[in-house]
Amino acid sequence: MDALQGCVAVITGAGRGLGAAFARTLAEAGCDLVLCGRNRADLDGVADAITRNGGRPAQSVVLDLADAAGVARAVREIEAAQSRVDLLVNNGAMWLEAGPEPYDAAAVVGVVNAAITGTFLFTQGLMPLLKASARPDVVTIGSVSGLPNAALQTVSVPFYAAKRGQSALADGFRQTFADTKIRSIAVHPPYLDDVHPGMPDWHEAARRHKGQRATTRDVVEAVLFAVTRPRHVSLDIVIDTDDGGLF
Repeated sequence: MDALQGCVAVITGAGRGLGAAFARTLAEAGCDLVLCGRNRADLDGVADAITRNGGRPAQSVVLDLADAAGVARAVREIEAAQSRVDLLVNNGAMWLEAGPEPYDAAAVVGVVNAAITGTFLFTQGLMPLLKASARPDVVTIGSVSGLPNAALQTVSVPFYAAKRGQSALADGFRQTFADTKIRSIAVHPPYLDDVHPGMPDWHEAARRHKGQRATTRDVVEAVLFAVTRPRHVSLDIVIDTDDGGLF
């Protein structure tokens, strides 16, 4: 955790759930945060909780990854306030569950654009700030749905395809960054129980047993592990709920 002191971390989908858990944990590690998401009130709530807990003031940036023009505005806002980005956590995504009725066209476009188009354009837009860092990392939070031969389970086909595309994005970043100082790290979680730093369920999550559902804490700790490895180490991490571990 000491290795992250003073790092500038940008988190998408930071207003709630896993993104908020990333924000609280990285704040405790001493990071300067840029919180991105669709709802400013949610972002400001997370930022307020961080400062009440002794963390540094965070920048809140409204970002709709499904809107290319909105992505460009968010990039400009971050560029105006930050001289570098050390850690980009591409966590923002839209959920679409399987159902018997035809899917709304806007929902399908939103799911695919947020996971693939928006995530790519946002990462591309922040590339000058990432290159200005001495230790830049791009972390993509995918899903086990995006892995080869993954079961469809209860997710919709558009979500399933979007997560497969997001996995390809992370691998494309890895190949593109091969001769640079930027690392591409991917984490593929299953269905998660939502637990929050500072609450009893966060501490209880550390005592879970084999076969229990994974939690947001498992994903956050996997990312902390990955970004604090020596710079020549880049990881793809799958969170496995069957044996309670990572591989």
